[in-house]
Amino acid sequence: MSTYVILKHLHMTTAYLTVILFTLRLLLDAVGRPGWRQTPLRWIPHANDTVLLVAAVSLLFVGGWNPLTQGWLLAKIFLLLGYIAAGLFALKVTASLPVRVVAAVLALLQVSFIFHLAMTKPVLF
Repeated sequence: MSTYVILKHLHMTTAYLTVILFTLRLLLDAVGRPGWRQTPLRWIPHANDTVLLVAAVSLLFVGGWNPLTQGWLLAKIFLLLGYIAAGLFALKVTASLPVRVVAAVLALLQVSFIFHLAMTKPVLF
């Protein structure tokens, strides 16, 4: 199997895990189980996201892509930054419930756009 295929599957798997872990933490908060913050569920998503980022950067090199010339890739990067910001507010204990709900919806919308761009790679610019 080629390096590209291995990296692509690693990237895809960790991307799916990121969404699953984020959604799980949102649901645990929603049903009144904030105790997940004292379990490995607190740090496992960060370890997964580190692998996701390393795989993404590795794919850039192996695939020879330049985010400045690939509009879909640049859009993914900006959406990722928005997802991170919204995710922080969605999981923030001190934020009000309406802020957390709006942030969670925004985070999930942004990650769905990221997945769409990854699957279709449209010519944006």
